[in-house]
Formats: sequence, C-alpha cells, structure tokens
Amino acid sequence: GFRRNKNRVISKNWCERADSSLYMLIKAVFSLLSEVGIEQAVLHRQQSLPHRPVIPLVARIADQNTSGTPAMTQREASRLDKFRQVLAGPNTDLEELRKLSWSGIPRQVRPITWKLLSGYLPANAERRESTLQRKRQEYFGFIEQYYDSRNDEHHQDTYRQIHIDIPRTNPLIPLFQQASVQEIFERILFIWAIRHPASGYVQGINDLVTPFFVVYVFEYIEEEVENFNVSSLQEEVLQNIEADSFWCMSKLLDGIQDNYTFAQPGIQRKVKALEELVSRLDETVHRHMQQYEVEYLQFAFRWMNNLLMRELPLRCTIRLWDTYQAEPEGFSHFHLYVCAAFLVRWRKEILEEKDFQGLMILLQNLPTMHWGNEEVSVLLAEAYRLKFAFADAPNHYKR
Repeated sequence: GFRRNKNRVISKNWCERADSSLYMLIKAVFSLLSEVGIEQAVLHRQQSLPHRPVIPLVARIADQNTSGTPAMTQREASRLDKFRQVLAGPNTDLEELRKLSWSGIPRQVRPITWKLLSGYLPANAERRESTLQRKRQEYFGFIEQYYDSRNDEHHQDTYRQIHIDIPRTNPLIPLFQQASVQEIFERILFIWAIRHPASGYVQGINDLVTPFFVVYVFEYIEEEVENFNVSSLQEEVLQNIEADSFWCMSKLLDGIQDNYTFAQPGIQRKVKALEELVSRLDETVHRHMQQYEVEYLQFAFRWMNNLLMRELPLRCTIRLWDTYQAEPEGFSHFHLYVCAAFLVRWRKEILEEKDFQGLMILLQNLPTMHWGNEEVSVLLAEAYRLKFAFADAPNHYKR
C-alpha cells in the first residue's frame, strides 16, 4: 500500500512538472511566432487600413474621447466637484470614492485618488504627509541597501533581463525612451524583484509601472506628457514620483503575485477560466477557435500577464485602472470578465477569419489604437454585466 501511494505521489509530481514544461514550451513558441512570421502579415494588414487621425497614446487629458469633445463639459465639471468634496474632508469616505471612481476619475484628482484606493495613503488626511515621507524614505533606503548588488553574481541575471526589457516598454512614447526614466524603471523593478524572491522579476511586470508613473507625473505638470522632458522636474519631485510608483505597483502585485511565481499558475488558472466563460457566453466564437485549433493560452496569456496593456493604448489602460482600483479585486478577479467582454467584442472579426494564422494575427493585434473613453466604458459595462451574471455562481460557466 505504501509503495502504491508513493508511486501515486511520484506520478502526480511528474505530471505537474510535465504540465509546467509543456506550458513553458507553448509560451516560448508563441512568443517567437508573434515576433517573427506574424509581424510581416500585420504590417501588410496595417498598410491596407484607411488612414485615421491619431490621438496621443497618453491623451493630455486622459479622459479624452475619440469624438474629440471639449476638454471639460458641464457634467465633467460637476463630477470633479463631487470628487473634491469627498476628498476635502478630514477622513475620506473610501466607499463613496470607489463609487465615484468606477466611472472614471478626472485627471486633476487621479493621483491622490489612486494613492487612496490602492491603500498606499490612509483615509485620514492628517496622517497622509507623514505616511508619504516615511514610505519615500523607506524606498530610498532599499535603494541604498540593495541597488549596488545588481551586478553581483546571484542578481546579475535579474538586472540584465530588466535592462533588456525597459527600452521595449512603450517604445512608441518618447517619454519612456529618456535615459532618466529608464533608470527610474530599472531601480523600481530591481528593488521589487529582490524583495519578492518567490517570483523575482518576470517579463510583463515592467509594463505595470507605466500607468502609475504617468499618473504621478501628471501631478506636477499641466502640459502633454508624451514628449515631456522629465529632467526639467526638480530632483525631489522625480524621487517622489519614483517612490510612489514603486509602492503602488507593489500594492497591485500583492494581489496577483501567483501570476508571476514559477510556471505562473495564476495565469494558467485565469486563462482556463476565460475559456470556460467564453464557451458559455458565445459558443459560436468558442467553437470557431476550436475548429482552427487556436488555444486560449496562445493569445490570452499576454492579456493576463500584461493586464491588457499590450492590447490597448496607454490612455485606455489608465481609464481601465480607474475602475480596477474602484472594484473589489479589480486586478485579480474583475479583469477576467473584462477579458471575456474584450474577446466577444471582436466576434464579427473573429468569425471572418478562416484559418489559424489569420486568427492569431487578429487576436495579437486587435485594432484599438483609436479607442478612447467611450469604448472603454462600453467594455467595462459589459464586463460588469458578466460579473453580475457569473461571479457568484461559477458553475454557470463551467461545463
């Protein structure tokens, strides 16, 4: 009996390792595919698209709509007043702030609101300044303690990977190609990796710094951010932006860290849950993908790993994160419903593709460059409807 149980355990462990190995192989193959053969087909397809005016990737007012409406309507001014009233009291009502923030946060109050909703700042107004000072000092204490070790033998692989990935982060936005910005990102990511040995640094985490960094730069400037030269800011201001971005990214990752531990089990579970959900939501789309042997892991891995940041312009990610921070378990749970709504949103285009390569090109390069607030709001409303239908009864979407 002992030998039989022992064999069972060995068999189970071997299967788990085999699953992990297969998963890593699939991930590597499709990473390569997306970078090589598919790129040429995408270029050909993009050249045939009709020309449309370009909206800044990070709109100056991140609440910009594709329709080009005036910067501040009466409704927007009224919403801004409501935010300011909630934020003005000695103790911010976080529940009220979440309700307001779900539909989007005005640019002027987004930095303070994100810091409150992420749990970085306390609701009590009197304690905020001392909290900021303490956390900023603590972060730069980590820099002094750990950053010089980046070239040590046991850390140099981590640092090298970060150093390679940083220039690839938002390559179309000049802000992120500035040397001083890239150095900030390198420090943030290296310190996070050293302090989280269970996962260490994983590609994709580099994307998650950018929304925080942009929003916290907006706290100090009025002009458009895309081409802004950060070296014109005072050194203390840049340090504040760096420390605040580090802590808020850390808070986000605390809730989804199993996405980034060995073999990324969190992502594997979420991709499986997405497949089950879509099979119930839209069986035609699900069967179409099965027919052409498209595995959800081949496109949705990136949706989970990068929180849709590679699928949407940065202005849309910032708006999406307003809601994620207002929603309970927004990044860890609500994101699944957003991904399902996002996939079904392209139903017509998916069903028009009649082979594996066509489907993969579409799913890895969905045409969202011209999206603004309106499209994100529709996506979020549909995701909320799905959550309401399925969240409390997961058996509804399990076969």
